[in-house]
Amino acid sequence: MIDHIQLDQLCINTIRTLSIDAVEKAQSGHPGTPMGAAPTVYCLWQRFLRYDPENPEWPNRDRFVLSAGHASALLYSLLYLSGVKATSPSYELADRLAVTLDDLKNFRQAGSRCTGHPEFGWTSGVETTTGPLGQGVAVSVGMAIAERWLAATYNRPNYELFDHNVYALCSDGDMMEGISSEAASLAGHLKLANLCWIYDDNNISIEGSTGITFTEDVAARFTAYGWHVVRVEDANDLTLLTHAYETFLNTHDRPTLIIVRSHIGYGAPHKQDRREAHGEALGPEETRLAKEFFGWDPDSQFYVPEGVSAHFKAQLGNRGATKHAAWEQLFAAYHSQYPDLAKQIDCMQLRDLPENWDSALPTFPPDQKGIATRDSSGKVLNAIAAQMPWLLGGAADLAPSTKTELKDTFYGNFQAPRQGDSEGGNYGGRNFHFGIREHAMCAIASGMSLSKLRAYAASFFIFTDYCRAAIRLSAMMQIPVIYIWTHDSISLGEDGPTHQPIEHLASLRAMPGMIVLRPADANEVVEAWRVIMQLKDRPVCLVLTRQAIATLDRTQYAQANGVSRGAYVLVDAADHKPDVLLLATGSEVSLCVTAYEQLKSEGIKARVISMPSWELFENQSREYRDSVLPPEITARVAVEEASPFGWERYTGFDGAILGLRTFGLSAPTKVVEQHFGFEPAHVVAAAKAQITRSALKKGV
Repeated sequence: MIDHIQLDQLCINTIRTLSIDAVEKAQSGHPGTPMGAAPTVYCLWQRFLRYDPENPEWPNRDRFVLSAGHASALLYSLLYLSGVKATSPSYELADRLAVTLDDLKNFRQAGSRCTGHPEFGWTSGVETTTGPLGQGVAVSVGMAIAERWLAATYNRPNYELFDHNVYALCSDGDMMEGISSEAASLAGHLKLANLCWIYDDNNISIEGSTGITFTEDVAARFTAYGWHVVRVEDANDLTLLTHAYETFLNTHDRPTLIIVRSHIGYGAPHKQDRREAHGEALGPEETRLAKEFFGWDPDSQFYVPEGVSAHFKAQLGNRGATKHAAWEQLFAAYHSQYPDLAKQIDCMQLRDLPENWDSALPTFPPDQKGIATRDSSGKVLNAIAAQMPWLLGGAADLAPSTKTELKDTFYGNFQAPRQGDSEGGNYGGRNFHFGIREHAMCAIASGMSLSKLRAYAASFFIFTDYCRAAIRLSAMMQIPVIYIWTHDSISLGEDGPTHQPIEHLASLRAMPGMIVLRPADANEVVEAWRVIMQLKDRPVCLVLTRQAIATLDRTQYAQANGVSRGAYVLVDAADHKPDVLLLATGSEVSLCVTAYEQLKSEGIKARVISMPSWELFENQSREYRDSVLPPEITARVAVEEASPFGWERYTGFDGAILGLRTFGLSAPTKVVEQHFGFEPAHVVAAAKAQITRSALKKGV
């Protein structure tokens, strides 16, 4: 009869050989890390992870993030051997495994649940999309923050609903990426004792030994961040690994980094500890030799020995099922004792809105002087937050400028308890101070969103350059992160070209799955937020002005609820037969309104179209789009203080696009606008030229 030690080793070697076979069959992938890190992850899953394979979305489960996404075969092998059930809506068949043996056999092939890097929403059990190094560990910080907030907000005496931990397996590459340093620094500051990063220290990257680029003392760095650091000198020593995980569980005042020394390609005699094991299949002969080293039949493929799956079920499966059942019983009692709080948790899990969430939304009276859309957004944000307790977030040290602070004193700041801190610690605070860490901020917001909080992140629009990868992954994952970007154009003025965004609107509009909203006045801001809050499966970028812009008189112009359709006719010719169309977003809409009035005084018929969201407009019916932009009217002028890229889809190639083809200018706002021609006379001249061109083309 096989003993537990032998069975543990059999399971570990099964993970290794399944990973080898998946990569070998695909002739694509990364076999080395799964071979070296298999014991590290096996020990965690089998002995510690609180996870129910029958219900991988249980809210109080521990999270496991594979930040080293190139080692995806390791995670897929674990999901298969653990019997994790499919729960994602993307699965066509109910009651199937998240990963089947056939999926493993079709690793990196079209339709397989075993994609090249783990993809959230496609494969159940994948907690977040990873692959770009550093993203996974940064997202894990957001997950750990979410647990601390949920526990502080909803736990009650004898009702510890939220007490889960977050684990992330990371690589040498993760340690090198700057986002990891940003995230680790903040995690240490926040004393996230529920967070454990497991550093698979194998000293190999694609180019060779990490000694050619990476010789820092990682342990000293993390100690300086305020982390507890534990070393495991041999990844194959389950006793040392067990002690390391126990040390994490017994550390209550800081996050933990476990540095595990491993051998990439462990067991492959000619590729172990070599770069060749990192990013390519072992090859038939080396595969045979590695299997022989593991005591495997060298001719077997995708072989799972008897007893392996049962062993996973007996430990991970039974432990998770027991913990989950106890939690469901506890939550049922909580429902009875704290029905209002329980209802909030239920709403969160479904991404539903609370009743009357929009009951306090403001309306803004006409005002020629107006208000900056960042200011009106701050008022709307606070009105919604008062009705929706799990709407929370912050800025990269710019909350006073982005107007994203939740004002009521009882909201508080999310901070760790600290001795001698005059403001005190409060994990239930809803205002987050991310520091000047834009990239980590956006990834952390994704982690909070994946934990079902409604998170927002804010900065100046120009600084989306720093956080592009994290923003892109939120769109790929289809999670409703709210990004609030202010200082949206050259009209921010004196800060000059380094702070004046040019290509950024076009860039984000090009991103699949992203909604960009650039409202034209305060009431469009209200309607933009109404759209944002109803999104469940897409992130959104709300792009706002620093400068005050007029609040339009909606008795003279169309109602702002046209924002929900992406574009709408703001004001039209009296007979609804305009000679020219004026298209704009944001602050430039008022510029077009002024030009419209001047054209009207000269007997020229124009239509002004506010286009706050191209993405929402493209989702409308052809009939509606044609009603806004009649195909027969070819005289068109688009106005936007940004790159003209993309506007030709609405103006046609013969239309006029008043945009920017250079960087900006450091000067007061009015001087900048005049310098680049963003003034009524320029719009009027372009409109007249378009009417003339169109008439000539028609032979009139």
